[in-house]
Amino acid sequence: MSGRLTPRRLRTAALGTVLTTVLVPALAACGGDGSAAGGASTLKWTSSYFPTHWDPVVGGSGAQFRELALVYASLTRIDEKGEAVPDLAKSWEYNDKGDQVTFHLRSGLKFSDGEPVDAKAVKAAVERAQEQKNSALFGDLTSIESVEADGLDAVLHLTQVDYQIPQLLGERVLQIASPAAAKSPAELDQNPVGAGPFTITQLIPGTKALLKKNPDYWDADNIHIENVELTSAPDTSTVVSGLQTGVYNFADIDPSQAESAEKAGLDVFVQPGFNASNISLNVNKAPFKDDRVVDAVRYAVNRQEFVDKLTFGYGEATDQPFPKGYVAYDPESENAYPYDPAKSKKLLAQAGYGAGDIKLDLVIPAEDPQAEIVQSQLGKVGITVDIRIDKNWATPFFAKDLTFSLYSTTGRDSAVQTLTAHFGPDGPLNLSSPYQPDGFEKAVAEVRRTPLDDPDYADTLQAATRAGLESRALVFTYSQPNLIAKSKSVSNLPKNPAHLNWTGVTIGGTS
Repeated sequence: MSGRLTPRRLRTAALGTVLTTVLVPALAACGGDGSAAGGASTLKWTSSYFPTHWDPVVGGSGAQFRELALVYASLTRIDEKGEAVPDLAKSWEYNDKGDQVTFHLRSGLKFSDGEPVDAKAVKAAVERAQEQKNSALFGDLTSIESVEADGLDAVLHLTQVDYQIPQLLGERVLQIASPAAAKSPAELDQNPVGAGPFTITQLIPGTKALLKKNPDYWDADNIHIENVELTSAPDTSTVVSGLQTGVYNFADIDPSQAESAEKAGLDVFVQPGFNASNISLNVNKAPFKDDRVVDAVRYAVNRQEFVDKLTFGYGEATDQPFPKGYVAYDPESENAYPYDPAKSKKLLAQAGYGAGDIKLDLVIPAEDPQAEIVQSQLGKVGITVDIRIDKNWATPFFAKDLTFSLYSTTGRDSAVQTLTAHFGPDGPLNLSSPYQPDGFEKAVAEVRRTPLDDPDYADTLQAATRAGLESRALVFTYSQPNLIAKSKSVSNLPKNPAHLNWTGVTIGGTS
């Protein structure tokens, strides 16, 4: 789990305008809803998460991994069940002990610069992710001690028994770049070279990328999109009109825009994901050293208010980092701390605090409506919250210097990675490091030792979730939806959780 994660920016706040509103009518004159010159199908995707970095070692940890996956492929990818399936690797196998896994790569593959996709490329990718100074992925790969390259077989020697590796490497943590291009990470950042379904033909940093289908992609026969026009999203107020006029045919939208998008005849849907927001507490600092104050905050939180006000009903209330129905979700922990402001006030009184005695700075990086909800809800039980904006928020957060903050993530393909990031002693999302709940480390180790196809895997994993949720450092609130609006000419996407998979997707003719 990378320490470079940044909080998910709620799009109910103003978005930076890279493309201005005057571009909408101008570009609309170019016509086609889904066709480029010559009739080739074109995906016109405007994204709120346009990559700030195209080097996957630097930029692969945040929400922009979906865009990077246009260019880069990984050893595995995640299917609609959230399980690892073959990608660049056609298969894999563990040794009997479970501390070594061999990935067998597909033959004849090459990167878009002509370099071979082989075990040496995998070895180079892992080592670069572990060693590059600005890597956002080094913390994700601590279970990998070394990689042995033998032709098309990449043998990963592990530091511990860990059956999570195929899941961990499912398209996000190890998007593999050409080792020749990656010799200059700065150049790779401007000229990405991968073995994914598309290759970049033009890149305007922070603004626009033009891509074309990669004929050498291993599953090219099932990629029916010929071109991609990826742009950084303009102000939310213009996205729907851009979709209507054909400037775009695919966009992530703010929930406040969903109704107008539906009225415009667009397809509006929620792509499944692992998004979860939380209130982060530092139990190493007063007043959260007192368990009664922590519990008072837990009982003061009305999760449904976040859903109603911030997601227009499209999101979900949650008290754990996994969605209901996912294998890691623990039913036994559900609603352990229901909304009960009276009980919250009683706990504060027992801890010796009267109304207004506790004054907290809620430190966040930018204006955020969820902070105002937290301020209001805690104010109702007598805790005074001042919202303090610090654009350099990440430095004190990851240094564990803050007392009180907010955090949102898009989750991870490996449930164990999600758990350790939130609740582990070195977890980047654990504001109370090195604190961890009793029994958590043992429970996680048991999950790592359990093969994914073991009949006891689900119960073992849920037990680890249960142990993690004993943590006093996080209070989960709600899940922001991955809300998408698209032209009806773009066919439905596979329901791969947290990912956007273009396999089998088609785009119709001009509008």
